[in-house]
Order: sequence, then structure tokens, then C-alpha cells
Amino acid sequence: MNVKRIFSAILTLLGIAGLITAAIVYANSATGTHNIKALTIFGILGLLFFISGVSLIRTTKDES
Repeated sequence: MNVKRIFSAILTLLGIAGLITAAIVYANSATGTHNIKALTIFGILGLLFFISGVSLIRTTKDES
């Protein structure tokens, strides 16, 4: 199996996990005050990993 495909799948899954974690942090603020630091860290890293993983999947060609 191609190493780039495995790495891109891992990046994509990490990105999805980061975006879900950011959504959970945002939804769990009952008082209206959000934890801005955690929200930005999880959101930016999740978006970065997700976009880089998807773009790596698109650019990797199948070579058998």
C-alpha cells in the first residue's frame, strides 16, 4: 500500500477529530462564555489537518 495514501488518511482523520472536538467545546459552554483558546487551537489545527489530508489524497496518483 502506498505510504502517502496512509499518511493522508491519518491526516484527514485527525482533522475530522479536531473539528469534532472544537464543535464539542463550542457546544458545551452553557454559560455563554466559550473557551476561546481551546476553540481556536482545535479548530485551526483540525481544519489544517483536514485540508492537507484531502489535498494529499487528491494529488496522489495510483501506481501499481
